Amino acid sequence: MSYNLLKGKRGIIFGALDENSIAWKTAERVHEEGGKFVLTNAPIAMRMGQINALAEKTGSEIIPADATNLEDLENLVTKSVEILGGKLDFVLHSIGMSVNVRKGKAYTDQNYDWTQKGWDVSAVSFHKTMQTLYKNDAMSEWGSIVALTYMAAQRVFPDYNDMADNKAYLESIARSFGYFFGKEKKVRVNTISQSPTPTTAGQGVKGFDGFINYAEKMSPLGNATALDCANYTVTLFSDLTKRVTLQNLYNDGGFSNVGVSQEVIDGFSTDK
Repeated sequence: MSYNLLKGKRGIIFGALDENSIAWKTAERVHEEGGKFVLTNAPIAMRMGQINALAEKTGSEIIPADATNLEDLENLVTKSVEILGGKLDFVLHSIGMSVNVRKGKAYTDQNYDWTQKGWDVSAVSFHKTMQTLYKNDAMSEWGSIVALTYMAAQRVFPDYNDMADNKAYLESIARSFGYFFGKEKKVRVNTISQSPTPTTAGQGVKGFDGFINYAEKMSPLGNATALDCANYTVTLFSDLTKRVTLQNLYNDGGFSNVGVSQEVIDGFSTDK
């Protein structure tokens, strides 16, 4: 169902890889709600994914960009404003990567070069993106910037590894930059803390299937899907949330406020 919530709005969507990705689902929903956008991803991710099909489906142009590279970001922002015919109303940062996770390095045995790479891609890229938008005055008043995060930023999930630190840093950047963006440009900045979602990135985490099932049993409403996250993001891009900023918003079926659920208790009960 479409409500035309984003009619006439323009933006950039980072990170669409394939139809499992939250950015992909968000692009589809933004398109349905009347928004226009440029799609972007790292050149290597674009070779792996099916982003061309999404661009065709949504009538969007693709601008490859390494989100850790300031020249690439400068080019992306300048060209996007040009292509879309004006300042941007929304930006989605849906980027995360840990080389330590990918190569099976334990949290207690990190390769710090890899740690730094993951930290740059997953968190500092958000600062670099916002700084580029800010310096170019590329956002419209009452625009909205959203990054995707996960609750391992607040609580221990052992196999999430150094991505937990990356997400904590990402959320801090959202608050800190969000203050300046709000005061000086009337732009809001928020993060969405999503349920574990079977995206390409999510499935790289060890023990992911077991964890998805556990989260499902712990959440009164069950896990939020990629589509649920896309819908929530649409509301944050819309004019209905004009005064929501500096928030880390949980889209997780209630998981974040549950200590233990009856299903989990039953699973451990010795009473037969």
